[in-house]
Amino acid sequence: MSTAPALPRTANFPGRWRALTVSQLAAFMALLDVSIVNVALPSIERGLDVQAGSAQWVVSGYALAFGLALVPAGRLGDAFGRRRMFMIALAAFVVTSTLTGAAPTIDLLIAARLLQGFAGGMLIPQNSGLIQELFEGSERGRAFGVLGATVGLATATGPVVGGLIITLVSGPEAWRWVFYVNVPIGVLALVLAAKFLPTGAGGRGRVHLDLAGSLLLGAGVLSLLLPLVDAESHGFAHDWWLFVAAGLLLTAFAWWEVRTVRRGREPVLDPRLVHTRGYAAGSLIGMVYFVGFTGIWLVLALFFQDGLGYSPLRSGLAVTPFALGVAASAAVAGRLVNRLGRVLTVTGLVATTVGLALTALLLRHHGGDNAVWVVAVPLLLAGLGGGLVTSPNITLSLENVPVRMAGAAGGALQTAQRVGGAIGTAVLATIFYRILTSSDHNYATTVSDTILCASALMLVALAIATADLIHDRRR
Repeated sequence: MSTAPALPRTANFPGRWRALTVSQLAAFMALLDVSIVNVALPSIERGLDVQAGSAQWVVSGYALAFGLALVPAGRLGDAFGRRRMFMIALAAFVVTSTLTGAAPTIDLLIAARLLQGFAGGMLIPQNSGLIQELFEGSERGRAFGVLGATVGLATATGPVVGGLIITLVSGPEAWRWVFYVNVPIGVLALVLAAKFLPTGAGGRGRVHLDLAGSLLLGAGVLSLLLPLVDAESHGFAHDWWLFVAAGLLLTAFAWWEVRTVRRGREPVLDPRLVHTRGYAAGSLIGMVYFVGFTGIWLVLALFFQDGLGYSPLRSGLAVTPFALGVAASAAVAGRLVNRLGRVLTVTGLVATTVGLALTALLLRHHGGDNAVWVVAVPLLLAGLGGGLVTSPNITLSLENVPVRMAGAAGGALQTAQRVGGAIGTAVLATIFYRILTSSDHNYATTVSDTILCASALMLVALAIATADLIHDRRR
């Protein structure tokens, strides 16, 4: 195997696009595992003879650990080298995927998924940090466009890939291959990363790691996410006090980080990022967008499978137009973001809102086999809009962030999205089930009203993006 190339002092690393391809392969795998398991839950319940509430933690535990790891892992990449952290996280992801697939009991399965989530959360911030390190100018926008396409595609295609694996393997042990499939892909990514990722990316010798800040942030994020991922089993009333604890812990974290900067030491997440042009608005837009975006897939899966009797694979294929739209527009948006800026985000949110609203109205009146074809065009429109949101928003949020903070800033941006996704899944699932009960199990009305609620959340994100655009124009 050839020695990994060294990173030059400038960002004009000749193998940067090959390095990006390798990093996106690993990122796609880690992000896919957020949603791929949803369709495997019935198989897990049957295979391990467990209740739905226990099996749900296979999904929730991964999301929880993933969100906890993002910011500290990004900071470690800034400090000790992004290539080093990328390789460690990727190797850990391969090992934990093997352990997850081989788990003999539900308790060991959940424990392995927690470890897998930590590994995935360690991996993702290195991607945005590497892009900041390796690319400049318009090329950076194109690279973030690829990252945006990866995020959107991984989230949207998870149900399709999961359904395909369950269908091809079949049998009571089919669910194990949803995790085992990561092993050959991860090993290939490790080999390619060792060859193509540059040495010297990130890493500044001995630094202050801000352990107290990391603990406060981790405890705050945990207190915020735990009641959200547990909402389907116990509702929000059961763990309401954790929201209060989250507010206090995150307030203490913000105070501690300001104090750390004033003392001349390096924080885990620099509070000066709030004043970095585009970062605060981009983080808020991303969080609100993911509140509406992530929960839609659960709602549509419930409608197609429980309401219309579709198989997991057919249910996943029904939302393929959205994934295709994201893939097409995200790559194009990466090339245009330096010229059009926040206009792309605003345009994308308009298209997504209109596409989802049309989907909701059409599903109210069309069911059965026709439902897939009737909503194909509006879902494609929503997907085209989604690609214009995710990709440019990542670029605009991080383009003015100093490279030395890139990992932590990217991790915090992803944390905002994960928090938004957890809120969206919990809130939209709650809305879905309450409308279903009150409408005497009318699935058409239920899915329509729930998706309209998601459209309303997109309008909130649109208002934030429009305000940021106006503010930018005035500047």
